[in-house]
Order: sequence, then structure tokens, then C-alpha cells
Amino acid sequence: MGLSDQPFDVMCPECGGMLTIDPVSRGVIAHTAPPRKKTFEDFGAAAKALKESDARRESLFAQSVAAEKNRDDLMAKKFAEAVKKAKESPMTGKPLRDFDLE
Repeated sequence: MGLSDQPFDVMCPECGGMLTIDPVSRGVIAHTAPPRKKTFEDFGAAAKALKESDARRESLFAQSVAAEKNRDDLMAKKFAEAVKKAKESPMTGKPLRDFDLE
């Protein structure tokens, strides 16, 4: 077994973990995950971020409720506009059916 037959380690460019490569089979034989980074430095920052996400969630919910309340009006207006447009542009000729297209 020569020096080139020994497994070697390479750092993964994607995750930063260590990959152990077998030079003979050219496959990964082991993976060591990178150390996890702290998301927040202290509990105060984590609590602040949590409060901000709660406020954002409440705002999105309020917008959703308002949009749902106005949905019936909006749909009625769209329908009235479609009916008006259909009356203004009379259909010329016979309506096409799938059977007619064959």
C-alpha cells in the first residue's frame, strides 16, 4: 500500500465539513460535519428577534383578514366588469366546440 493509496481529507466547499476521500475508489468514505454557529450571541437578542417575528406574523395575518373582507366586493366588481364586457362585444358566428376542431 503506497502513499497514494491512503485516504485523505478535503474540506467541503459547500458546508465547511471535512470529507475523507478514498483515492482508490474515488469516493467519500467519511464526513465530519462543521461546528454549528450560534444564531444569537445572547438571550436578549434571541428574544428581540422572536418579538419581531411575532409582530411580523400578526401584521401579515391582519393584512390577510382585510383582504378576505374585501374579497366579496372585489369578486362582485370583477364579475360585473366581465358581464359588461361580454354584452359590449357580441359573439360573431357559431360558438366553437371541441368536436368542431377535429
